[in-house]
Amino acid sequence: MASPGFNIGRLRALVPIKRFRDPPPTVAVLRLAGILGQLGPVRRGLTLAGLARFIEHAFRMRRLEAVALAINSPGGSPVQAALIARRIRALAEEKGVPVYAFAEDVAASGGYWLALAGDEIYAEENSIIGSIGVVSAGFGFPGLLKRIGIERRLHTAGERKAMLDPFLQERADDVERLKTIQRDIHESFERIVRERRGAKLAAPEKELFSGEFWTGRRALELGLIDGIGDMRTIMRERFGERVELRLVGDGRRWWRGRFGFRAGRRQPADAGDWVAGALATVEERLLWGRFGL
Repeated sequence: MASPGFNIGRLRALVPIKRFRDPPPTVAVLRLAGILGQLGPVRRGLTLAGLARFIEHAFRMRRLEAVALAINSPGGSPVQAALIARRIRALAEEKGVPVYAFAEDVAASGGYWLALAGDEIYAEENSIIGSIGVVSAGFGFPGLLKRIGIERRLHTAGERKAMLDPFLQERADDVERLKTIQRDIHESFERIVRERRGAKLAAPEKELFSGEFWTGRRALELGLIDGIGDMRTIMRERFGERVELRLVGDGRRWWRGRFGFRAGRRQPADAGDWVAGALATVEERLLWGRFGL
């Protein structure tokens, strides 16, 4: 009498042999959620330094058909937006892999810059898209120190070294210098939009590049995105019902991200760090708040 052991024939009868020979296609999912750039001394937003290894890993997956970007960002550092998008595009072209971008609640300002790394961009009808402009925000406390009896001693070499210092009165020539820098950044943003969207753009540049933002439905009419839809639905339409969406995680423990700790940091930050962190939190809240989030 045969022993009741593992029976490969019985297994093959239950699972068609084609499943063994024809594995499902893979789409790597990169989640790009949050503010772009450094958020004070104890908190880190989206940066190339923090994402580089995950971007590389996404493009090395087996049976890779595409990379999908799940974007939920109101913007932040234009430098980090450009660096991250450029790295994604470089690997897409090197590997010959298409990239699809999916906006969630918001892909605006630097968040839309990230979306431009996609060969195609999708959003929900009520996603917030656009804000192709540049903004600088901060706080001014020119009378605070005097009021609480503290003397600040600031010594510089260089006429503009203390430009826009929050404890000094704002100067008109400093503001004009800042606006010149903003115009340079805005032109870079406009250029990448033209390069990536090209003939798809369906509105005057004066409107598109005004800093205004729109719902996904209106963004589709303007040519800023390619369609309305969610990642799972669109990827199944492109690559079949069996496609596997594989999330590339950032490897951080949830409590480190929530409480603002970095790997290897054992001691809490000093009081100055916490003050700076609190201000960064306020600025982050204002960025999300601009879009009603």
